[in-house]
Amino acid sequence: MEGKFGTIRLRPWEADGLATALGRRVSCMQADSSLEPRSLLINGTVGVGKTSVAESVGDLLADAGIPHAVIDLDWLRQSWPTPSGDRFNFGMMLRNLRSMAGNYLAAGAARLVLAGVIEDLDERKLCGDAVGTELSVCRLQVDLPVNHQRLMRRHENEPEALRWHLARASELAGILDQAAVDDFSVDATTRSVGEVAADVIKKVGWL
Repeated sequence: MEGKFGTIRLRPWEADGLATALGRRVSCMQADSSLEPRSLLINGTVGVGKTSVAESVGDLLADAGIPHAVIDLDWLRQSWPTPSGDRFNFGMMLRNLRSMAGNYLAAGAARLVLAGVIEDLDERKLCGDAVGTELSVCRLQVDLPVNHQRLMRRHENEPEALRWHLARASELAGILDQAAVDDFSVDATTRSVGEVAADVIKKVGWL
């Protein structure tokens, strides 16, 4: 568990402690049950800061006293081998998301903040069905040269990973440009994570 009180971020290897972690949040979540549950998926190509912004959105919700959970979808797909025809293990991610979202909502979460990638309208619908709430989607935009610079810093000593991520960043940016799955977009090229998160939460209408 990390971040401010009121935000829980679990990794798959922490699954055995899920009940305990949820128990620690019950009193916080039960403080306000008047909000209709809503979900937000922060979408974008690799390296644009989806997880960092999602965590910062969680911090803003905690500051406002709004019960919530932040879920990194990448961790929910981490198993090997992946099934044939499911390059990024989307099916596994959906199964895990359905379970985790249900647990958080049952414990009183009013807002679910997801960080991950959806590439088309079918994937958007499947994610919405998995969380079981109204789902809004925000596209984080970063100028591609800046995105590549960030990836080069992140994978400075990982040449194979760097090559893959640079190629994937360009590929996925093009896919998302064509897909039109997002409700709104936020530019994250030059602003701080906190500024971007504040813009995201304002545009989704949560604060």
